Amino acid sequence: MVLVFLGGAILVASVTDLYLRYVKQGLRPFLIAAGALLVITAVMALVQELRALNRPEGGPDDDGHGHGQSGPVVGWLLLLPALALVFVVPPALGADTASRAGSALTDDRDVAYPPLPPGDPAELTLLDYGYRAVYDHGRTLQDRRIQLTGFIAPGSDGERMLARIMLSCCAADGVPVKIGLRGNVPRMPADTWVQATGRWIPHTAKDPVNDADVPYFQVEDWQQIPAPAEPYE
Repeated sequence: MVLVFLGGAILVASVTDLYLRYVKQGLRPFLIAAGALLVITAVMALVQELRALNRPEGGPDDDGHGHGQSGPVVGWLLLLPALALVFVVPPALGADTASRAGSALTDDRDVAYPPLPPGDPAELTLLDYGYRAVYDHGRTLQDRRIQLTGFIAPGSDGERMLARIMLSCCAADGVPVKIGLRGNVPRMPADTWVQATGRWIPHTAKDPVNDADVPYFQVEDWQQIPAPAEPYE
């Protein structure tokens, strides 16, 4: 039963978008395989248990009192993680993580950045905008309208920032990308997802957590949006 609940919880999370709160999208096949393997193992264990019940008393698994051996009762505590995943769904990392962790813009990427993609505005990830703004000094961002998507997070000075969590593998290694805001700044609660349109401005600040550079963005227009199914970059 423990294996069925654990495997079933993993499968339910994997076949829906729930797993995207915890791991990157590319790990879905491995999660499905792991959940299926647990369920198959549970079925095999159940078959073995049913066979044991049909054995005569005094068989090799009999303890001398007319029933076979059983595992410790504390083993049922293994159900708690599975039940928590089903009934108490933890949210994706958000503003709290952004306020406590240092920005991801810490390694100097001195490379030739290509021109922005066509379109007005040009849609960029926060990480791409941050690298271009800090390490390319905004060369490819000048004279272009840009669209960024992220959630509102409080800065150390009380101002609003636009942030998004970047994953290498899973939520345990999540690191925020932080963008300071100027102009028509959304006055929305933390963790509100917005789509902001504006322009690059030549201003940066230092993240007080890890002293990384935090670029800024001049907001001209914005709109509130639902949280995306895949919240991480």
